[in-house]
Amino acid sequence: MFVSDVMTAKPVTVGPDDTLRTAITRMKENECRRLPVVNRDGALIGIITDRDTRLAVHSPYLLHERWQDEALLDNLSVRVCMTPTPITVEPSTDIADAVSLMIRHHIGGLPVLLGETLVGIVTTTDMMTAFIRWLQREQKDLEPG
Repeated sequence: MFVSDVMTAKPVTVGPDDTLRTAITRMKENECRRLPVVNRDGALIGIITDRDTRLAVHSPYLLHERWQDEALLDNLSVRVCMTPTPITVEPSTDIADAVSLMIRHHIGGLPVLLGETLVGIVTTTDMMTAFIRWLQREQKDLEPG
């Protein structure tokens, strides 16, 4: 099985100059925890996760008021908090290889590139969903009948 079989195609993205509020809003609207960051040409330049946004706004080292959180959301750009040049895979990457990369690097998702073009994202949720479907098929095949 390949990454293309389980990935989310045409993922929602964010730009490097978008605000943290924009990134958080897109994650909430699309029920996802990470967004590829693309430049004006559509080239992948980073990835931002819900964890990145929480760390930026809710630093455990700084005490601040709620209004300051709001100011951070509207004034910090995605560029400041994203992981630049993320680890990527191709649609033809074997799922086992993608999972190994995610485990080795302690990450929950990989942008999927075809050449230089972002075509999808594959996450631990995608992998677990595929695994559950596989298990269900296996169980069904084992049932008498």
